[in-house]
Amino acid sequence: MKKQLIFITLLLVLTTLANCQYVDPELHVYVPDTADLKKHQSPEWFNNAKLGIMVSWGLYSVPAYAPEAGSLAEVKDWRKWFLSNAYSEWYLNSMRIKGSPTYKYHLEHFGENFNYYSFSRNFNEAAKTWSPAKMAEQLKMAGAKYVVLLTKHHDGFTLWPSRVHNNNIPQECEPVIRDIVGELTKAVKEQGMKMGLYYSGGLDWTFTRTPVMNFTYSLGAPQSEEYAAVADAHLRELIEKYKPSILWNDIGYPKKSDLLRIIADYYNLFPEGVINNRWGIRELSDFSTPEYSKLDHISVEKWETCRGMGHSFGYNQYEDNSQTISSTELIRLLVDIVSKNGNLLINVGPKADGTIPDIQLERLRELGEWLQVNGEAIYDTSPWKTFESKTTSGMDIRYTQKNGRLYMHIFGKPGNEESIPGLVFPKNSGIRYLGGSGLLKWKQDGNNVKISFPSGLTGRHVFVLEASELPSLIEAKLPEK
Repeated sequence: MKKQLIFITLLLVLTTLANCQYVDPELHVYVPDTADLKKHQSPEWFNNAKLGIMVSWGLYSVPAYAPEAGSLAEVKDWRKWFLSNAYSEWYLNSMRIKGSPTYKYHLEHFGENFNYYSFSRNFNEAAKTWSPAKMAEQLKMAGAKYVVLLTKHHDGFTLWPSRVHNNNIPQECEPVIRDIVGELTKAVKEQGMKMGLYYSGGLDWTFTRTPVMNFTYSLGAPQSEEYAAVADAHLRELIEKYKPSILWNDIGYPKKSDLLRIIADYYNLFPEGVINNRWGIRELSDFSTPEYSKLDHISVEKWETCRGMGHSFGYNQYEDNSQTISSTELIRLLVDIVSKNGNLLINVGPKADGTIPDIQLERLRELGEWLQVNGEAIYDTSPWKTFESKTTSGMDIRYTQKNGRLYMHIFGKPGNEESIPGLVFPKNSGIRYLGGSGLLKWKQDGNNVKISFPSGLTGRHVFVLEASELPSLIEAKLPEK
């Protein structure tokens, strides 16, 4: 153990010197032990970022199909879900289930003898025209502070030219011809955003042939030494080559792996790095990741909701507006999550050529436009004493705070006068509307604050007020929903 600590410390010093950075002599050196790794905390940059964008792009983007089975949040029968899986990135698993909608779709459009991994030729050809700079610009436009790219999903196809050889990759599979991970990482960092890398550690369908038909945490994850060696080598390669700010794993990780040592090395090389909670080890986590769901309370521990724009993460060419979150719903979702100390990781599913579908791009554009006006009430904020309230007219309110100021996010367009129960402001407080100019008139009416609004109030989705001083919070009966 002593030799190992010396080696890790030396590695950290050499890496830091190579990057011309100052080495803090009191910097904690992590060892491959869960109790020690648990000491790592979610860094300030991640806590303050609030908005990230996941990019789900791979072989599944070529057929771009999944049946309409509703949102994951609505699932009651898991066998029925997997039979008609709405996640297009699960195309291979779904087509392995004889009689499923995807099995029938594949048979009709590609034929019985067309191997899923033959889509690699189509993918490589389409990706030749992809512009990582344009994609990064579009993600930046949306107001994202970080990006998480799927580097390898459950089908085992890597989006970087890996040195690691997987004996189980079918011969029909052509390796990726562009370093998509490297090119997007460079473009994202040039836009001033942090780069995160998703890796499917728990599932790899090149190692398992039996389709997943029911939900358990392991989902039939491969546990062979061979797979553990491949997963470890992949993870080390991603860390070494691309220096990600986030390691975002999925569905667990092989038990015979060297995971604890990999995470210890990662933390030592990148103390500001952050990992999610899907490694299969409870203590191994900087933040939790509810999927298509959110917390109903303020959490001291950092969390991040992830979800697609529609019911799928990968591109599904058959999804339309009826299955896609509206801009208003998306913005209100972000506000609600931030008010409870969470981040939103909203997903885009590019087409095979790497272009973001118009329906998703429209949402990103409107989200970015709203954040340009109201971002100060989102970024770098923290939850207040309570996350929610209502106006006496029945409109929902969410609260955030920063630097002694309170932000009141109203889910609806205020009338000429609105009353918010339970708030008592200091007499000299100023209240302004972030979409307008000048201070608003207000008065205290017992435990209610009455605010007057000008006619012709501009804005959409969520209307944000900023109070120059924090009020007292008085228990008040809220209007019924």
